[in-house]
Amino acid sequence: MAGDAPTSPITTLTSSVSDADERWSLSLESLPGWHEDDHRAAFRVFRKSAERLLAEDTLSPDSFPDLKAPAAAALRLPVEPSSAEACRFFETYFVPAPATSEGLLTGYYEPVIEARREPSEAFSVPIYGPPEEAVQTEITDQPPLCPNRAAIEAGALADRGLELAYVADPVDLFFIHVQGSARLSFGDGRHMRIGFAGKSGHAYTSIGRLAVERGYLEKAEAGKAGLEHWLKAHREAGRRLMAENRSFIFFKEVVDLASEAGPLGAAGVPLSAGRSLAVDPAFSPLHLPVFVTAPPLPGFGPGAFRRLMVAQDVGSAIKGAGRADIFAGSGEDAGAAAGEIRHRGVLLPLLPKACA
Repeated sequence: MAGDAPTSPITTLTSSVSDADERWSLSLESLPGWHEDDHRAAFRVFRKSAERLLAEDTLSPDSFPDLKAPAAAALRLPVEPSSAEACRFFETYFVPAPATSEGLLTGYYEPVIEARREPSEAFSVPIYGPPEEAVQTEITDQPPLCPNRAAIEAGALADRGLELAYVADPVDLFFIHVQGSARLSFGDGRHMRIGFAGKSGHAYTSIGRLAVERGYLEKAEAGKAGLEHWLKAHREAGRRLMAENRSFIFFKEVVDLASEAGPLGAAGVPLSAGRSLAVDPAFSPLHLPVFVTAPPLPGFGPGAFRRLMVAQDVGSAIKGAGRADIFAGSGEDAGAAAGEIRHRGVLLPLLPKACA
């Protein structure tokens, strides 16, 4: 109702369960796959979140104070604890949420793309920094002030000094937008990392879904690789299809990340391949550990995917309690794996014991 105080993500996770509900008796030790996981790897990722949480003067709306106690405890442990210490840490400070969420898992990655600082005949597609009218989230109660994708691609932002670099192919730029970050290689040994800096405010539309609905691709072919191939093979139809996603992403140069680190996620920490998760923060607070269960996933071995991850990012297409995006890493191989991940999965958030 209008005027009501907004419901926090942690309230969403706990409000329907009484203290006496028997589901609170579920322990981490009883989770299928818990003991087979690499808790040291999960701890390293959570420790990045812990450093960020304790460095924040004011918690963002997407995190919550009860995470600060386990964050402080994580920083008291060695940077590289033993497997037993890492496992004991999570079992000591967290309990499973009272209910799981089942939904769709997808994958994303950090592209590595050839680019140039200045435009040329070969490199003419601009990557834009944010104009002053850019927003951080979609506008729902008023028309966006920023032009939509088609207008921007037609030159609506030209001559404003917003160009960061130029790529050769608009399809490559489209997938940089989808992923939200990239490493640009300038062909002379120089590189630039770019990360999300804002969006147009227009709603996101999945053109992969549209391609299937219109018969351009079979559903099984509509992953990243199949869609990219179709867009490059049908240039004019592809341009029109891409324009139907009116959302447009703006970037900034990221200068404070080590070359071996992952891109910066919405939680303010570098992402870790196979351990960082993009979530809907309306349902899962950032920095929260989440145990993910799924069938075997491309790029992650033949067995069932049962892994403790950390919510460290968000995405325009990630909406709902059971929807999540798995960060697969950087480069071509990670992109191939990420593009094939489209599986049903189960998310089980881990709550700080103070919330229970």
